[in-house]
Amino acid sequence: MKVADLYVRVSTDEQADKGYSQRNQDETLQRYCQLQDITVRRIIYEDYSAKTFNRPAWKTMLSDYKKKTSVRANYVLFTKWDRFSRNAADAYQMINLLRSYGIEPQAIEQPLDLTIPENKIMLAFYLAAPEVENDRRALNVFHGMRRAKKEGRWMATAPIGYINKSHEDGRKYIAVNEPIAAIMRRAFEQISTGKYSIDQVWKEARLNGLTCNRNNFWSMIRNPVYCGKIIVPSYRDEPSEIVEAQHQSIITESLFEKAQEVLDGRKRQKTQVVVPSRISLRGFLRCPKCNRMLTGSASKGCRSYYYYYHCSSACGIRFNADHVNKALLNELSKYKVRSEFEPLFKKILREVTASNIDFQSNTRHQTEKKIANQQLKFSRAKELLLAGDLDADDYRSIKQEIDSEITALRKILIDNEDSAKAIDEKIIKLDRGLFDLAKIFQKANITQKRELIDLLYHDKFSYDLNGLHKILLRKELQLVFTS
Repeated sequence: MKVADLYVRVSTDEQADKGYSQRNQDETLQRYCQLQDITVRRIIYEDYSAKTFNRPAWKTMLSDYKKKTSVRANYVLFTKWDRFSRNAADAYQMINLLRSYGIEPQAIEQPLDLTIPENKIMLAFYLAAPEVENDRRALNVFHGMRRAKKEGRWMATAPIGYINKSHEDGRKYIAVNEPIAAIMRRAFEQISTGKYSIDQVWKEARLNGLTCNRNNFWSMIRNPVYCGKIIVPSYRDEPSEIVEAQHQSIITESLFEKAQEVLDGRKRQKTQVVVPSRISLRGFLRCPKCNRMLTGSASKGCRSYYYYYHCSSACGIRFNADHVNKALLNELSKYKVRSEFEPLFKKILREVTASNIDFQSNTRHQTEKKIANQQLKFSRAKELLLAGDLDADDYRSIKQEIDSEITALRKILIDNEDSAKAIDEKIIKLDRGLFDLAKIFQKANITQKRELIDLLYHDKFSYDLNGLHKILLRKELQLVFTS
C-alpha cells in the first residue's frame, strides 16, 4: 500500500485574500487519499511563505527523510504546485532531492508524471505562475506607492522627528513629534552655520535624546522631508523629482538649502561598483586549459571598466566578457520551439495568465467599490451643508480631498484596464518569436539569466577563440527545441 505525507501550507496574506485555508486543503488531500487507497502517514502544517524552502515545518520534514526509518512515505502530496514552491529554480532542486530519497512530490489538482520529459515543461509553467502573480502584485504596489509619493504622501516609517498617524477615514500620514523635532531643527541650524563638524552635531543631538547612529544621521540631514519635500526617485524614462509634501515641515526650505551647501563641501566620494550583469556566466564556464571554473571581474581602463572571465590558476586564461556573452546569445538564437509543441505552450500560457486576469478583475471591483464609497461621502457632506450642519470652508476642504481620492482611484482603474489589455494582446500576438531564447536572455535580469542557463544546460561549458564548447541542452529540452 502506498503511503503519503500531506503538506498543507498557507501564508497570512493568501489565507485572507484567497481563502487557501488549511482546513480546506486538509479535507481535499484526505479525500483524495481515500479515493486512491493511499495511507496518510502524517499531515504537515505550514504557515510560511513559499518564496524559499527555508520553512520550519518543511525543514523538520526533510531532516526526518534523511533518517533511514523503517516506514517512509512514497509521496508528498499538496493541492497545487504553488503550495510546494513559488520559485522555479529552488523547486527543481527540491524535487531532485526528494526523489533521491525515493519520495515523489505531487500536486493532486495539477497532477504531472515527472518521468515523462514533456511534463517538465508544464511543471515549469505551473511553478512560474505564482512567481508571475507575485511580481505583478509587487509591481502594482510599487506603482501605487509611487503615485502616492507624487501626491506628497510619505510612504514609509516616519523619519526621526515625525510620528506615524492615521486620519479618521484610515488614511495614514506623518505628524511632527516634539521634542525630537526640536533636536533635528537645532541640528540643521548648527550645520548651516558651517562652524560645527557632523560628529559634533550628532554627538550633541544624542546627548539631547536622539537615538540613531552616525550613518543614519547623515542620511537624515540629507533628506528634504524635514523642509516639507518628498523625493520621487527616477523610474525608467521618468526622471527623479522633488514634490511638495502634505505633512508639516520641521524646518524652512532656506535653512535646509543652507545646510546642504555646507554638507556639499564635505561630500564623500563614491566608489565605482562592478556591474554583475556583465559577467552573468561566472560559475558556468570551465577553463579550456586546466578545467577549473572561470571567475569574472572588472579591470579599470583609462575611461571605463572592462569585464573579463579569467582563471584563478597560473594558466593565465582570460576572455573578454562581452565576446563570451555574445557567443552564448548566438548559441541561444539557434534554438527554436518545435511546431508540435506550440499548441501546448499556448494552452499553458492561457492557464498561467488566467490567475492574473482574476487578480485584475478583483482589483477593478475593489477600486470601483472605493469610488462608490467616496461618492457616498460626498453626498453626505452635501446634505450636511444644505442642512446647515457643515460650513462652506469645511465642505470645500472635504470636496477637494474626495475629488483627489477619486482621481487617484480612477487612475488605478485606467492602469488596471491597460494591464488587462496587455495580457490579452500578449496572447493574441503569440507566435514563435516569443520563444526566442536569445531575446528572453537579453531582457532578463542577472538572477533570471543564471536560472535560465541552469535550466537549459546539463553541465558547465567552456570557451576559446573559436567559440563555446561542450554546451549541451538537457535531454528533455532537446525534444522541445530544434537547433
